Amino acid sequence: MGQRNAALRRVAIGVSTREAIAPWTEQVASLGASLVESRREAIALLAAGFAERAGELGLPAASLEYTGEPPTAEALEARLDRDLERGVTGLGPHLDDVTIRSSDRELRTFGSQGEQRLAVLSLLLAEAEVIAEQRGTPPLVLLDDVLSELDASRRRTLAERIGKVGQAIVTATGAESLPLEPAQLLEVAPGRVSVR
Repeated sequence: MGQRNAALRRVAIGVSTREAIAPWTEQVASLGASLVESRREAIALLAAGFAERAGELGLPAASLEYTGEPPTAEALEARLDRDLERGVTGLGPHLDDVTIRSSDRELRTFGSQGEQRLAVLSLLLAEAEVIAEQRGTPPLVLLDDVLSELDASRRRTLAERIGKVGQAIVTATGAESLPLEPAQLLEVAPGRVSVR
């Protein structure tokens, strides 16, 4: 993509020809199609686990959606004049997003900060489960201050779920915010770390 965009800019300022763009157009189409397919596969693997974890954390009817289409060389060529005018490629997976919904609401635009945080946590948990399933070894999950914005019930649910995904490191501002007894507790203070 970067090479095609650079070629577009060189043509626009008159130091290159349109023919120099063609090889990059083919690469963007080929690699873009692979990327779109990989994203579809990833969403298919994550969707059920994401919905289940989100439901456990109180985010109803959660879903992941990816509607990106693979770019084609023909479609990229059809918009070449616009791309030359703007100096960037205006078609392809770099412009696609994954939509995260709760019921019928798209959470990026219409979700509260709390709902967005629950969606991220649900996605992280679903990813950890998929990685464990695919590799046969659970990943290390790192969660930085995720408990502070959750109510007691959701903190407990998250803590119980984290315990099932493998090893996890969770930071918190104080041990009192931990809903379950951790396997190991490290307290960090200026100049020292102590094990409790």
